[in-house]
Amino acid sequence: MSIALEITDLHAWYGESHILHGINLSVPKGQVMTLLGRNGAGRTTTLRAIMGLTGDRKGSIKVHGQETIGLPTHRIAHLGLGYCPEERGIFASLTTEENLRLPPRLPGGQGKLMSEAEIYAMFPNLAERRQSQGTRLSGGEQQMLAVARILRTGADILLLDEISEGLAPVIVQALARMIKTLKSQGFTIVMVEQNFRFAAPLADHFVVIEHGNVVESFPAAELEAKRAVLDELLSV
Repeated sequence: MSIALEITDLHAWYGESHILHGINLSVPKGQVMTLLGRNGAGRTTTLRAIMGLTGDRKGSIKVHGQETIGLPTHRIAHLGLGYCPEERGIFASLTTEENLRLPPRLPGGQGKLMSEAEIYAMFPNLAERRQSQGTRLSGGEQQMLAVARILRTGADILLLDEISEGLAPVIVQALARMIKTLKSQGFTIVMVEQNFRFAAPLADHFVVIEHGNVVESFPAAELEAKRAVLDELLSV
């Protein structure tokens, strides 16, 4: 099984604050990995470090076998990475349709470049709101648009930060269906999630981060056996 994303002894800083202390992750192509942990544990920083959005980084981050430490963010993205931050980052003054037409094709992306028709089939809400400005979309619709915009780039590795947070159950269910569909199409996904009920049936592998370190890493098949450990680590 080929490795889409491999992280070895990753350290990352914001200014003088040393946040990540030797993260090790290996994500096979076409699998879903969920990063668990308390707020401030370093999960979001891990995603940002992969994209080159932190300060200093040391260690190794390989995307499809290519080392990215030292590369600028746009060069990292060109290897096929799509990042959906917690704040979503859509262009609020543009319509849904304009947001979807804006992203360029990533030259190194190996993922399926979804058409607008395929996006609207996956997210019927967006089809109904295609002429609505971002400011007029609900939080759930904005989240759908943020993810959909990545799918227009050809990215094959998706980094998703708390995409279910604060959303209505019907929207969360739609996002879960989306992730299952993308996985079936060969996308590789790394998710940061607090909503364990949302993440549990979707992930192939779980990683628990605490104080910038990986303290647990196990496949989905071991989830039930790890419940007591997770309850203690996550204070569920």
